[in-house]
Amino acid sequence: MIEETSPQNIDRRIQMAVEAFRFLKNTTIHERAEFMNAVANQIEALGEELLTVAHSETSLPLARLTGEKARTTGQWRSYAKAVAAGIYTEARIDLPQPEKQKGDIRKYNVGIGPVVIFGASNFPFAFSTAGGDTASAIGAGCPVIIKAHPAHPQTSQIMADAITTVVSAFGWPEGIFSHITGTSYEIGAYLAQHPDIRAIAFTGSFNGGKALFDIASCRENPVPVFAEMGSINPVFAFQQLLETKAETLAKEYSTSLTLGVGQFCTNPGVLIALRGKPLDRFINTLKDEIQKIAPANMLHKGIFENFEKNKNIALKQPDVEIIASGHTEAEGIVGNASVIKTNAETFLNNPVLSEEVFGPFGIVVVCETEEELMEIARQLKGQLTITIAATNEDVRDNSTLINVLKDKCGRLLFNGMPTGVEVVYGMQHGGPFPSTTDSRFTSVGPDAVKRFVRPISFQNWPDEFLPEELKNENPLQINRMVDGTMNSESLKLQTT
Repeated sequence: MIEETSPQNIDRRIQMAVEAFRFLKNTTIHERAEFMNAVANQIEALGEELLTVAHSETSLPLARLTGEKARTTGQWRSYAKAVAAGIYTEARIDLPQPEKQKGDIRKYNVGIGPVVIFGASNFPFAFSTAGGDTASAIGAGCPVIIKAHPAHPQTSQIMADAITTVVSAFGWPEGIFSHITGTSYEIGAYLAQHPDIRAIAFTGSFNGGKALFDIASCRENPVPVFAEMGSINPVFAFQQLLETKAETLAKEYSTSLTLGVGQFCTNPGVLIALRGKPLDRFINTLKDEIQKIAPANMLHKGIFENFEKNKNIALKQPDVEIIASGHTEAEGIVGNASVIKTNAETFLNNPVLSEEVFGPFGIVVVCETEEELMEIARQLKGQLTITIAATNEDVRDNSTLINVLKDKCGRLLFNGMPTGVEVVYGMQHGGPFPSTTDSRFTSVGPDAVKRFVRPISFQNWPDEFLPEELKNENPLQINRMVDGTMNSESLKLQTT
């Protein structure tokens, strides 16, 4: 049974975070990076118990969990490297020009304050208690209060213990990191509206993310909510590619659609193409591939029940035809892969078919004309990803359509499939609403740190009182923008 953290305990934890924030404001980027690397080492040292417990709680294969553990430690280390480099301080110095009556103005970024993070169910390591949100918040100089996901409480506790072990070893305040448990929605709402919380990060359903966003927006002191929510991640398949690679594309699509029992936020839930023999070949191969997919346990009962409900709602819509279903006799919380087909007119006029079905479920939308392709592109809501399955010639022939799609997503792929999100600087994991609540930011890659900082400017301050990031000598040896030029040099100025 999962313990419900009381409001009194939450208040105490948040007050501890407020006090820890004062401490973090006096740490350097190098000290925080050292802490982050220590967390990575602590997680890496966790033995088989972590994988065994996570497997028992999520049904995820041990191989997948082993890879996700490595990804998690990699996140902490790569974010630490970026923090230590001073990238997110964004130090800016404009030196005085007395002849123009212009003063000395300097700016850099600081942590925003205590952050509440809601753990995700589909990534028990990388997007949960010790995931990228926690790493990026601490890297920014913000204490973290994690609301553990109730689907994997023991896994979450093991990860929380790893972080608190490092906090203790460093002699840092306990409030740097707090672990909150419970199953009630009231806990999440209480955290989101607490006046001392300065930001919220969430990965999950649209309803959950939007509810937190609404609460935070209506506070007396509104705070940002960085929520990653639903996305159907459409694939637009163009004619010349289909003519030569219909069968290959069908195999790639079915593999991506059913990867991890379809439980990825970048799952390509819709494929859109023009009617014709190439699309027929694609559909025939897709049917064969889907029928080969063995059912597998989903993450937990709640996800399974929502998958079944939403899948059945889609199947009951008018002018929908089943292309293929996987095995249907399995028992328990197993996800059976299914793909349906509909026409463009139905897809455009039935919003139910544009809603995410979280699991191994896809829709093939058959268009009669290029105008229907364009209308679907225009009507699409914001997405995490959109994939262009095309040749170079297809791209040239459909440049107007593709330009429309650029405004609809955070990551635009040229061939390949969207599942598999690289933890690199160039990654954008966030898109226009409703895929996320703020398309300016990413939750994957070192740039995730940007969510939890804010700028502060200093005008005409004596050098001795400036933060180290802005001092003339540049003691941290970071790159800074000085009078419009980026460099890491010391400033040879007379101090007053």
